[in-house]
Amino acid sequence: MANRRKDKNASRFSLGTLAAAGVGAALGLRKALRSRFQFSGRTVLITGGSRGLGLVMARLMLKEGARVAICGRDEATLERAREELERGGGEVLAIPCDVREQVQVEALVAAVHERWGAVDVLINNAGVIQVGPLESMTLEDFRESVDTHLWAPLYTTLAVLPEMKRRGQGRIVNIASVGGKVSIPHLLPYAASKFALVGLSDGMRAELRQDGILVTTVCPGLMRTGSPRNAYFKGNHEAEYAWFSVGDSLPLMSMNAEVAARKILDACRRGDAEALVGLPAKLAAVGRALAPNLMAGLTAFVNRNLPQDSSPDRARGSESETPLSQSWLTELTRRAAERNNENEVPIH
Repeated sequence: MANRRKDKNASRFSLGTLAAAGVGAALGLRKALRSRFQFSGRTVLITGGSRGLGLVMARLMLKEGARVAICGRDEATLERAREELERGGGEVLAIPCDVREQVQVEALVAAVHERWGAVDVLINNAGVIQVGPLESMTLEDFRESVDTHLWAPLYTTLAVLPEMKRRGQGRIVNIASVGGKVSIPHLLPYAASKFALVGLSDGMRAELRQDGILVTTVCPGLMRTGSPRNAYFKGNHEAEYAWFSVGDSLPLMSMNAEVAARKILDACRRGDAEALVGLPAKLAAVGRALAPNLMAGLTAFVNRNLPQDSSPDRARGSESETPLSQSWLTELTRRAAERNNENEVPIH
């Protein structure tokens, strides 16, 4: 009987030892992978890199020794970004491109390839935000969001894939949103298209890993990039801009853009499957998964307290200023707009 107990204890000890060894080996492998992949000497393509989060990530990539290509639709904004990045040192390529157009995307990737060779890291960051109640949104608003957040990342991914597969390595980062986990009221075109991007990105991760290509889906909450000035607002656009810009600026609601960018690049370096950036994003995603009825009730409550004007006319944030949106409550966002090239963007 005593021998049986000893055998059983020995068996448990052996299983425990094996399990611990397995966990240790996995952690060691993850650490080794992290230390092995460096951005120095790599070619990085960032869409929407002329301002906001994309510009912040471009700065950090250059500091790490990467060659950075950025693109954007407005040439003046793109040129300002290029001049700033080159002053900081490093190799920069700035190419005008509307990533919603597949032909332009293919020309973009070909230009990068001609200058530096194949793209090592692709960051799909370009985005558009429309704020307002569902009744104020048109089908064109939804198409614009889907073209920007679904088709554009697909076009860029398809353009860089052949070379990544040929070399058996690559990193792709898709900047989705907490809005791709929880549909936020008055952001329906944005949320619907970000949900689509999360699905696309997760599927890419599963299919491309066998080729040595790691895809990371990033779902950040609000970040203080300065972007509300260039978002579109409908319905009572002044009231919509006021609540959005205030929420985007408050420290408990939003995250410093530089901190968020570092977390995103760390997730890319590690090859993480997903990165929920910021505490609000983590809480919202967990709440949606564990208590969907509660989250549905909370978002319905939020919606009842938002402006309900259904006018289809839209205006940029910069055209929707009020004393509230210019008050001390939005000081951090206004400073971020200055730093991150969000001012003086022409209205299209």
